[in-house]
Amino acid sequence: MSARHTADPEATVAAVHAVAPWLSDDNAAAPERAAIASAVRLTARTLAGLAPGASVEVRIPPFVAVQCISGPRHTRGTPPNVVETDPRTWLRLVTGLLDVDEAAKHGSLRLSGSRAGEIAAWLPLVTIGE
Repeated sequence: MSARHTADPEATVAAVHAVAPWLSDDNAAAPERAAIASAVRLTARTLAGLAPGASVEVRIPPFVAVQCISGPRHTRGTPPNVVETDPRTWLRLVTGLLDVDEAAKHGSLRLSGSRAGEIAAWLPLVTIGE
């Protein structure tokens, strides 16, 4: 993984903690876009580093898409295994404030393909106090 795509663990934790009030409280004001983008990108890259591979594509528009989880590599067209969600849902997933099954049930997390649900085994990535 190139330096551009690696995530420093301390920077990742700091970025997530910077947006933690927004994740924990539905009434909290959204942080600045740059803070959300940083937390999303760093946590997605952390996942890709911990679960290397290219069989599942994780998309958190408009900020990042990463490939992860070992297995058959996807190279062209629409990937067969896709995880897609919004930034707040993603950050709630990676902090353990929300689980994959609950998010998928409520429609805030879209899983397509037989392997997409495997990301649940890699979450949470960062814990925050409630």
